Parts: sequence; structure tokens; C-alpha cells
Amino acid sequence: MVLDAILSQQQQIRLSKATRPTEMASHCFFHPLIFLALALVCDVFSESAEHNSHKRMRREWVWNNLHIRENLNVTLPHHVGKIKSTIQNPNAKYVLEGEGAGTLFRVNDHTGDVAVNERLDREKKAMYQLKALIIDRNNNRQLEPPSTFHIVVLDDNDNAPVFEQKVFNGSVAEMSPLGTSVTKGTAVDADDPTIHGHADVFYKVIQGNQYFRIDKFGTIYTAAPDMDREQNSTYTIVVEAMDGKGLRSEESGTATVLIRLIDINDNFPTFRRDSFTFEVPENIRLGGKVGSLEVDDIDEPQNRHTKYSFVQGPYQDTFEIEPNPQTNEGIIRPKKPLDFEKISTYRFTVEATDADINYSYSRTKGSKSLASVTIKVIDVDEPPVFAQPSYRFAVKEESVSKKSIGCVSATDPDKAKREIRYSVLRSKYFEISSRGCIFATKLLDREEYAWHNITVAANEVGQNNIVVPNLETHVPVYIKVDDINDNAPEFAEPYDPRVCENAAQGKVIIQISAVDKDEMSPGLKFKYSLVSEDSNFTLVDNHDNTVNVTVKYGHFNRELVKTHYLPIIISDNGSPQQSSTSTLSIRICKCDEEGNVILCDEAMKQVGVTIQALMAIFVCIITVIVIMLLIAWRKRHKKDLNVLKKNVEEIHEQLVAYDEEGGGEMDTNSYDVSVLTSARQKGMMSPRMTMEPMPCTYSQVQKVPEHGLSGTGEMGIMIEMKKDDADNDGGLLPFDTLHIYGYEGAESIAESLSSLGSGSSDSDLDYDFLNDWGPRFKMLAELYGLEPNEDLAY
Repeated sequence: MVLDAILSQQQQIRLSKATRPTEMASHCFFHPLIFLALALVCDVFSESAEHNSHKRMRREWVWNNLHIRENLNVTLPHHVGKIKSTIQNPNAKYVLEGEGAGTLFRVNDHTGDVAVNERLDREKKAMYQLKALIIDRNNNRQLEPPSTFHIVVLDDNDNAPVFEQKVFNGSVAEMSPLGTSVTKGTAVDADDPTIHGHADVFYKVIQGNQYFRIDKFGTIYTAAPDMDREQNSTYTIVVEAMDGKGLRSEESGTATVLIRLIDINDNFPTFRRDSFTFEVPENIRLGGKVGSLEVDDIDEPQNRHTKYSFVQGPYQDTFEIEPNPQTNEGIIRPKKPLDFEKISTYRFTVEATDADINYSYSRTKGSKSLASVTIKVIDVDEPPVFAQPSYRFAVKEESVSKKSIGCVSATDPDKAKREIRYSVLRSKYFEISSRGCIFATKLLDREEYAWHNITVAANEVGQNNIVVPNLETHVPVYIKVDDINDNAPEFAEPYDPRVCENAAQGKVIIQISAVDKDEMSPGLKFKYSLVSEDSNFTLVDNHDNTVNVTVKYGHFNRELVKTHYLPIIISDNGSPQQSSTSTLSIRICKCDEEGNVILCDEAMKQVGVTIQALMAIFVCIITVIVIMLLIAWRKRHKKDLNVLKKNVEEIHEQLVAYDEEGGGEMDTNSYDVSVLTSARQKGMMSPRMTMEPMPCTYSQVQKVPEHGLSGTGEMGIMIEMKKDDADNDGGLLPFDTLHIYGYEGAESIAESLSSLGSGSSDSDLDYDFLNDWGPRFKMLAELYGLEPNEDLAY
């Protein structure tokens, strides 16, 4: 028991190193005999305390924790410890429950000795929790409450350090000083870190140690100064990890570290050639590419900051060199137009340098690189060149003169010096002569356009007086139309003055002003006057180009005149002087004693009308009258009768007109039934013309008295008789004769059946329904239905 107590005490001290380092340091010097003495004293005090506790039954579950070292090289099963109780019962039986009970651990049910059946690995499981029970063999009743205890696996330094990953990456700037930190690679030892020396890891560079080193914490540092990326940009080193006993892992005890050197700007650019020659046409646009200056810079692209400058040659104002950030080339571009006739060859020297270079680490000899540049200009046929970039002229409006407004001039810049031909583009007001002089083709009105912006084109003329294509130059020309005094002033706005009928003398009615379409200069003055002084109004000049209309006598008679028309003459002081007459309509209103308007009739506002406006109105009226006369004449002569398209045998030009045909199907008031029953009395009608020398059957029929037609049957017989007589009477008109009816009644769906009226009518009524009325309406269907060339269904 005492030895077990000492082992347990030592294990507890080891476990408490991590949390109580000072206590661990003090206990590590105790002798085992001291622990033995302390255990005996504790046992005595325990027995004394139990003896004085009201005769309580003493328990003797001796230890809560049992200990066993991992990987013990002993015969299995191996004794771990003992669980014991003071109960004196021959039927007592010890039982284990919990992690590994019955398999990994077993207990002697008589003695309570605990043994392990396998070797334990602390790295897999460092502690097992079990429960100790003591029961009666006969009835399986618990003799003691169960007690929980632990079996602690003591560590053995049996694991080598293992790196967390097999490959590490790191980077460091080139030319870094000795001892610069690069990266860190960490290895882990699975042994107990609370036991001194068990989990300690030591590192070593086994490949590449001439360039890098590693400390005990796994941090890698540079071991060689001034490593140049341009000579070697990457390094691969191998690092090994071991513990304090020198244990190494064959599989994962080493790691590979890939180290990349980061580039810095430490190299100067150098031209690939000592001289460059380029050819460029003289008409190259400004900013176009002339050529490229190639340089070599072994730094990475982000560290290439080449600058180009002119060293010799006065052409800095003609060309510029622009660095290309992608290729690091120098692009030569023209800043000014090139002219072969003036300079055909340019020669200068350029320099390439890098202002951002790190001179302290640079190994390139010299800080500058020079190259000579020759640019040959190629002659091309250029378009004409105007003497000025733009022109500005002035001309008086309404002036008719053969004198030119102004002249433009262009020349051929080439050696050929071809003739120039001019033209005005898209202008109906101007033309240009062969010498470049501009003329007006019509009178110019400043009030219509104060400025004319035109474009003049110049073309070179080649052989046979043919314009050379694609050689045209344009120049803008601005023509100002100077004003002349050709417009009369007029009212500034449509005024609507009113005056009370009881207005007193000198009462100001309204203040009027004028405007002039001409250019109103600061010295412009307007003069106002009345056409006639025989008026109850007068004008008072305000000396600011306005006048006040005031009451001259006062007291107006509204019953006689409700609106006074006051003509006012407005003149300007231009040369020549212009004037116009505008009429002011002044309404006479009924007012109260305080001058407030009570009643005022509406009146048309009268304004001055110019002669041009009157002429325009007159022309419009004449035009409308002519159009109306043409429309009336057309309607009068529109005789589109389909009758004229029929054969003579089909149409008999015999017309019968009825003055009254009744009011349609709904009106029979005007229908005289006696006409059907009437017979020609002797001596009342002249004999009809007959086709044959025979008496007229119809004339021999006597009139039937009206009182004899008492029934509808007799009326039907009479109608049939009349129809039969009409059919057999050769002196009557044919049945299919064209008839004209003046009025057909409001309720008739056919409206008027007059063929003449329908021939000139614009009605769109469809008369095709006449085809369904039978043979008696065949002629009407042909007249008002479809055209003859169309098929008609009867």
C-alpha cells in the first residue's frame, strides 16, 4: 500500500508540472522515504478519525488512480494494482465496470488485484475510467457503494517528431542581408509534453545548409548574403526534425522547403543595338507610331521602369518617346507635323535609364545606355493647305453687289505645286470663284440669319484638268451679315388698355414701348406720335423709349362709343428712318367713384397690320375662292352614269317624271287611288301615237265609279286590268324605261331612285339588293348595281 501511494504521488507530481511549475520544482527533490513517512502518518490519522466517527463502518477503497507505464516489456497479463474493501465477507466478489473492463483489464474477484491483458499506448489513450464494485456472490447484492477510479498510462519517450506537412513554401527578397527570416516549418512530437525531454524537437538543415539555416523553433534564416535572383531564383532545402533522445522518423521526420527569391529593381536597362533607323511618311498623324527602341532589363516586368530622354539633337519638340509598360520598349511618336520639303532626315541620340533602381545592390556596370536614332521622312502627295485655319468675313444685308465678300487661299505643299480648285459645300446662299473669292447668290437678310457658317473645300487639279481624288481639304468660313435699318418698330406686346368713362384729365391709361427687328444698338431712339390730334388721348414721352397714353379732356360717353381706336406712329432714328402705325384699342369701362371697373365689354384687340400681311391674306382668300369654284364646277360636270354604257336597244331615253310620289312606304296620304281606276273620258285626252293603225285598248276603258270599288277583291281586279292594258298598249312607254322620282320618302331603304341624281351622287349605298327583286327591277339593278363586266346573279 505504501509503495503504491508513493508511485501515485509521483505520478500526480508529473501531471501537475504544466500547471504548477514551482511546486514541481520543490517536490522533485523529495526522497521516497519522506513519502513513506508521510503515508504512515496519514494512515494513523485516518484510523483515529474513523474510530471517533460514531462507530461508522470503515471503507477501504484504497486508491482512486492506478498507474502503468506504456510499452512495458513484461509478461502479460501484467499486475496494475489492487482494489480492496475492509468488508469481511467470505462471499464478497470484486467486479470492474467501465472502459476496457473484462477485455483490456480484468480483476481477481477474490483478491481485487487488477491486471492488464495488453501493452498500452499512451498516444492512443492516456487514461481509462473504471468503476469498482463489491457484491455478494449468492444474491448479487452490492456490499459497498461503487467507487470510480482511473488507470493512468505513463508516457514513454517512444515517438519521433513528425512535420505537419511534407512541403513548405517560403520567399525572401534577393540581395537580403545575412540572417533574414524566410519561413517556419513546425514538427510535432506525440509524447507527453509535460515530462521533461519527452516532446522536445530539434531541427537541422540536411540539404542546402550553405544558403539557409534553421533554429530550434523551426524558423529558417538566410545563411548566405547577397543572393541574386538573376543567377538563381529558387532554392530547395531539406529540413530534419528529431527529439532529445535523437529519435528520427523515417517517413515524416523530414520536410522539403521551396524558397523563392523576390525580385528587386537592381539592374539597369541597356539598348539591344547601338543605332536605330526608321522610315515614316510625312503625313503620319500626330501621336502615330514611328518606331520602337528595344532594351534589355533582366529584372521582372514590375521592376522595369525605363525612362527615355534626348541627349543630342534639337528635336525634343518634334518627337517624344513613350515607354511601353508591357514590353519596356520606347515608342517614338511625332508631336508636330512632319514635312519632307522642309526636313527629310532627323538624327538624334537617346538615353535609357531607370530612376527607381536600387544602386546599393546593382551589379550592372554603368547607369546609362545610349543609342543613335535616324528617322527618314518619306515624301507623299499631300492635300492642299489653307493659309488660315478659318476665315471670317462681313457683308451688308440686302446689298446687291458684284464685289466679293472675301477670298480664301490654299496651296499645294508638294513640289508639284498643282492648281487648286475651290467649292462651297452645301450652301444655297454663296458660291466661290476659281480664285477662292466668295459671292452671295441671293439677298441676305440679317433678321433671318445673322451668321452664315459655310465650309469651303480645296482640291488639287492634275493632268487634263481632272481633280486628284482623296486630296481635299476643308476650311470653315464665318460670314457675318451686318444690319441695315430695314424694319419699322412696332408694339413690344399686344396691349389691352382700359379707361373709366369718368376718368379725369391727365389720367395715365397705359405705358407702351416698342421693339425693332433690326439690331437694337445702344443709341437707338423711338419716337411716338398720334396720327390725329383730334382725340381724347395724348402721348407723354418718358425719354426712355416709352410713352404714357393719358386722358386729354376726360369724361367719355360709353353709350356712344365703347371702344376707342388710337393709331400711333412709331419711328426710329436709323438711316433710313423707318416707321409704322399701330392701333391701340382702348375699352371704355363703367367704374365706381374710386375708379374700380364695374363693367367693361370685350373687344377685339387691334394691332398694326403691314402691307405684306395684307397681301398674304388677300392671296389666301383668292386661293380659297378658286378652289371652291373648281369643286363646284367638278360636281356640276360629274355625270358618271352607267346608263351610257348600255346598248341602245336596252335603254330607251324616255323619262317620266312624277312631281309627287308620296312619302315612302309609310306615307300613303298623297296616293290617289282614283288614278288606277280612272279612264280616259271622251274629249279629255288627245289620241296616243300607236305603232300600228289600231285603236288604243287603254283608251276604250271607261272610268269605274269610285263607289263600285267597295271591296279589296274588286280593287285587285281593277289593278290587274290596268296592268294588262298597259302591257298590251303599244302607245305606252316600255316597262323597263328609265324613270326619275323626285322624292321617295323618308322610310324607303332605297331612298331616291332617280338615276340622274345617283349618277352625280357620292353616296356609297349598295344597290345590289335590287337583283333580288325580280325581273321587273332588272334595269335598275344594272344601272345601280355592279359594272357590266362583272357577273350579276338574278
